[in-house]
Amino acid sequence: MPEDLDIHIVMDNYATHKTKEVRDWFARRPRWHVHFTPTSASWLNQVERFFADLTEKRIHPA
Repeated sequence: MPEDLDIHIVMDNYATHKTKEVRDWFARRPRWHVHFTPTSASWLNQVERFFADLTEKRIHPA
């Protein structure tokens, strides 16, 4: 990733994503930005399914 670009990560609200160890890791990397989805965000399931289909059909076709 080019050094001049910020990196944005979308994660669910799972508790392990918010531990002190994880927060400290991101704090040491200021160009990394975490965005948490709302609790019970059903739309995220559709996004995950899209990437699963993409992986199955284009990246690892049978």
